Amino acid sequence: MSKLRIRVLAGVFVVAAVLSWAGARLWNSVGTLPSVPLAAPVVLALIAAVLLATAFSLRARLRAQRERRPGAKGVDPLMAARAVVFGQASALVAALVAGMYGGTGVFLLELLDFPARRDQAFYAGFSVLAGIAVIAAALFLERVCKLPDDDDQNPPGPEPAA
Repeated sequence: MSKLRIRVLAGVFVVAAVLSWAGARLWNSVGTLPSVPLAAPVVLALIAAVLLATAFSLRARLRAQRERRPGAKGVDPLMAARAVVFGQASALVAALVAGMYGGTGVFLLELLDFPARRDQAFYAGFSVLAGIAVIAAALFLERVCKLPDDDDQNPPGPEPAA
């Protein structure tokens, strides 16, 4: 499983933002631009919370397992892999959605004189922030579930006596 690349997420965000901004301009010139739903930042924030809770739970279980505490519940490797895949997929979708709402929000900055459009610009801005939170939580989850490198010749710890 390959690591999640920040450059890929940033590229998806930027391309989606540019296309969304251009699409919003075109749509508004032809008709009425659809509104930004209030549920968008709420759903993204819930996904970020689930990812963060999963990461903290797995981190605590892995630490207890590593320290060999009595009664420690182990972590099924398949479950950890599924959690990482869920995080990676969520980060990619969040980058796309945050880019879409970011581009729409930039377009809506021109229409702040209208109260309804001002509210939609705030919702779009909060959606971008919640999307960034999803990406950060997914990266943290991936870091928690990372396996130690096998080619590490000098692991941290006490030096062997000569």
